[in-house]
Amino acid sequence: MASVETTPKGSVESNNENPTVVSNLDPAKSKGAEFVWTLQATWQLVRTRLAMDSEFDQPVCKKKKLWQTVAERVTVNLRSAGNQDITVKAYECDLKWRNMLATYRKNTERAKRLGAQSVHWEFFQAMHDILGKSREEVEAQKKLNGGKLGRAIAAKKFTPILPTPTLQPSAPYSARPPQDVLQLYLELQERKMNLWAQQKALEERKIEAINNLARAISSLAEENHSQLPKENSG
Repeated sequence: MASVETTPKGSVESNNENPTVVSNLDPAKSKGAEFVWTLQATWQLVRTRLAMDSEFDQPVCKKKKLWQTVAERVTVNLRSAGNQDITVKAYECDLKWRNMLATYRKNTERAKRLGAQSVHWEFFQAMHDILGKSREEVEAQKKLNGGKLGRAIAAKKFTPILPTPTLQPSAPYSARPPQDVLQLYLELQERKMNLWAQQKALEERKIEAINNLARAISSLAEENHSQLPKENSG
């Protein structure tokens, strides 16, 4: 059974454009691929392979065992999705990935010439996010992971050196009170003056009442005193 590529119409990946790629895991079996790569299966392969990219990138690694792990994980994911009769082999994953890498490189060159908007391959962005790192970024990441700093960060056995906070100069002290406090003080003084004026007016009324009472008593006493001689003469 021939391998079926799951790419949309107009995609760069096609059987006519790509050269025949043979897996080096099992040359005898890889001459005729038996597994039909549906869109779902292809996405499972892409996600699984990209998640293990750091393992494949190690200087010393057994690619055959890694591809066997990829095949097992893809098979488990497809079966959990309802495809119980599917079994993906390691060499099939390896062959499919090599074809996809060739298509990815062609689309990368196309994006450089015509811009990213010219690429319509559905797997390009997912692969480019992982595989599109520059060689300098990869080497820097390796040095970080392999050096003392990388091990310290991984073990979290370091104390970060934080920048010394700069003290902001305090505002100079002003003998003049703030405007709102001064306004409140003036209002209180005005209220005191009003109360004092009211109290003064009340005292003046009291004095005036006392004077009126004294005049009334004096007038009454004079009248009584003037009536006494008349009674005596009568």
